[in-house]
Amino acid sequence: MSKQNLKGKRVAILATDGVEEVELNEPRRALDAAGAETTLVSPKTGTIKGWQHDQWGGQIRVDLALDDAREEDFDALMLPGGVMNPDHLRVNGNAVEFVRSFFAAGKPVAAICHAPWLLVEAGVVRGKTLTSWPSLKTDIQNAGGDWVNREVVNDEGLVTSRRPDDIPEFNAKMIEEFGEGIHQGQRDTARVARGISRESEAR
Repeated sequence: MSKQNLKGKRVAILATDGVEEVELNEPRRALDAAGAETTLVSPKTGTIKGWQHDQWGGQIRVDLALDDAREEDFDALMLPGGVMNPDHLRVNGNAVEFVRSFFAAGKPVAAICHAPWLLVEAGVVRGKTLTSWPSLKTDIQNAGGDWVNREVVNDEGLVTSRRPDDIPEFNAKMIEEFGEGIHQGQRDTARVARGISRESEAR
């Protein structure tokens, strides 16, 4: 795999306090090494506080406030995990819409560990095969997704993995899919999500 196969690609990384540091830092280093330009987007400004397994970690600098972030300025989205991080993000309407907009545009998305919680909230897992931290299995199935227990899963540009141990496989597949660019399957998923949202509003 060429170390420059993502040259010119702009990747948003969406995170907030409680993000698992290894799930942000290692994929980000892999993306940077592949030539991508990565931007840490957060509802917070300044810095966010990382998490290291069972305790607080260091401060991580935010590059762009979520309120100022636009999907059209990026080619792909990466979602790191940590229990608190996606739990905070999934109750933030702007964060949920930011995620959904990448699917609507057909752009690839990679999510690891607990990050698929945010995908569930965005309504973009129906009909998709994906994996996650095992405790999310029922949430994903209830949202219409097909949960599988594998190191890495790719479904039409959506790359998911279970845990930090899967990061090498996650990084490799993420870089491959981000390099491929637009995936029609992502747009189809977003159309389904919009249809379900309209049905819910009509009830």
